[in-house]
Amino acid sequence: MYFTDRGIEELVERRGEEEVSLLWLGERLREFVDLNPEFETPVERLATWLARLDDEDDD
Repeated sequence: MYFTDRGIEELVERRGEEEVSLLWLGERLREFVDLNPEFETPVERLATWLARLDDEDDD
Protein backbone atom coordinates (compact mmCIF):
# COMPACT_ATOMS: atom_id res chain seq x y z
CA MET A 1 0.00 0.00 0.00
CA TYR A 2 1.29 3.40 -0.95
CA PHE A 3 1.18 6.23 1.57
CA THR A 4 -1.30 8.06 -0.71
CA ASP A 5 -3.70 5.12 -0.52
CA ARG A 6 -4.66 6.19 3.01
CA GLY A 7 -5.75 9.59 1.77
CA ILE A 8 -7.65 8.04 -1.11
CA GLU A 9 -9.36 5.61 1.25
CA GLU A 10 -10.35 8.48 3.56
CA LEU A 11 -11.76 10.41 0.60
CA VAL A 12 -13.83 7.43 -0.49
CA GLU A 13 -15.06 6.76 3.05
CA ARG A 14 -16.00 10.39 3.77
CA ARG A 15 -17.26 11.56 0.39
CA GLY A 16 -17.66 8.44 -1.72
CA GLU A 17 -21.42 8.81 -2.08
CA GLU A 18 -21.23 12.43 -3.31
CA GLU A 19 -21.33 13.54 -6.91
CA VAL A 20 -19.26 16.55 -7.93
CA SER A 21 -18.73 18.37 -11.19
CA LEU A 22 -15.39 18.64 -12.92
CA LEU A 23 -15.74 22.41 -12.53
CA TRP A 24 -15.93 21.93 -8.74
CA LEU A 25 -12.94 19.59 -8.81
CA GLY A 26 -10.92 22.04 -10.90
CA GLU A 27 -11.68 24.84 -8.44
CA ARG A 28 -10.60 22.67 -5.49
CA LEU A 29 -7.36 21.71 -7.27
CA ARG A 30 -6.60 25.39 -7.96
CA GLU A 31 -7.34 26.24 -4.34
CA PHE A 32 -5.07 23.42 -3.15
CA VAL A 33 -2.18 24.58 -5.37
CA ASP A 34 -2.65 28.18 -4.19
CA LEU A 35 -2.27 26.96 -0.62
CA ASN A 36 0.46 24.42 -1.44
CA PRO A 37 2.48 25.67 -4.43
CA GLU A 38 5.07 22.93 -3.96
CA PHE A 39 2.46 20.47 -5.28
CA GLU A 40 1.83 22.36 -8.53
CA THR A 41 3.58 19.78 -10.73
CA PRO A 42 1.88 16.66 -9.32
CA VAL A 43 -1.54 18.35 -9.41
CA GLU A 44 -0.91 19.44 -13.01
CA ARG A 45 0.03 15.87 -13.93
CA LEU A 46 -3.09 14.48 -12.25
CA ALA A 47 -5.34 17.01 -13.96
CA THR A 48 -3.78 16.29 -17.35
CA TRP A 49 -4.10 12.55 -16.81
CA LEU A 50 -7.78 12.89 -15.85
CA ALA A 51 -8.46 15.17 -18.82
CA ARG A 52 -6.99 12.64 -21.26
CA LEU A 53 -8.43 9.39 -19.86
CA ASP A 54 -10.73 8.84 -22.82
CA ASP A 55 -8.17 9.75 -25.49
CA GLU A 56 -7.22 6.94 -27.83
CA ASP A 57 -3.69 5.64 -27.49
CA ASP A 58 -1.34 7.02 -30.11
CA ASP A 59 0.72 3.82 -30.09
